Order: sequence, then C-alpha cells, then structure tokens
Amino acid sequence: MIIDTLENLEKYVAVNPLFKEVVAFLRENDLMKLAEGKHVIDGDNLFVNIQVAKGKTPDEAVIETHRKMVDIQIPLDGMETYGYTPLCNLPDVPYQAEKDITKYPGQMADSFIDCQPGMFAVFFPQDGHAPCITMAPTIKKAIFKVKA
Repeated sequence: MIIDTLENLEKYVAVNPLFKEVVAFLRENDLMKLAEGKHVIDGDNLFVNIQVAKGKTPDEAVIETHRKMVDIQIPLDGMETYGYTPLCNLPDVPYQAEKDITKYPGQMADSFIDCQPGMFAVFFPQDGHAPCITMAPTIKKAIFKVKA
C-alpha cells in the first residue's frame, strides 16, 4: 500500500510501468469533469472508473482484494478513509475471477488511513482494503485499475 499526494505520484513510476500512463492521464484530464463510468486508457491493462459511491461506516465497509489489478484510488470531493488488512491476515474465501475481486464480509480492518482530495492510495494484490468510508452520504472518486 502507498499513500501520498498526487504531486508525488510520478516518483512511483518504477513500481509498475503503467503508472507512467496514469501520471500522463492526470496531466491531460480533469477528473472532476470526467463523466461517471469507465474510461479506457490502455485496453484491459489500464482504465479509470469515475464513480459516486455511497458513504459507509467502518462496520459497513467490506474488505476486498484483487489478484490481477492494482487500484490507485483518488478521492475527489471529500476525505475518504480506507480500512487496511494484509491479505495474509484474511481468511480463505472464494475469488470472483470475472470481476477480479475477493470480498471479505464481516471482517473488520486492522487499521485505517485517511486520504484527502489531492492524495491517492495504491492497493496491490496483497493489500486488503475497505473503501468508501466517509461521514458524507456519498463520495466522488476515481479508481485507476492497473494491470499488476
């Protein structure tokens, strides 16, 4: 997991070759002006989902992991809190290959981190994360899906 400000995202391009394309996309696009939905950048290798999600309490948020994709999550209109639990601390539950997701309902995250607009959180396949925790009724966010 990585938490940092967007101005530092370029420092992480060595982590994954597609991160360079994310940096370029952010320079060329205003995420607040993009329509909700999926925006393809590089086929199935890289795309961004713009969504307005229902705000959740820590108890309501469900931990998830992804095997094939890395998430770069960016809150756009308010603070978002993420629950975090390493995959090695999560139970063995069924993986949904068609959606590249494993959900862990009923599991409370080990720790929590706040992310403000202007910041980002990167979740790798080994990072269990519970998104959309906020006191607001909804949160607008961008989720870059990057092939791992």
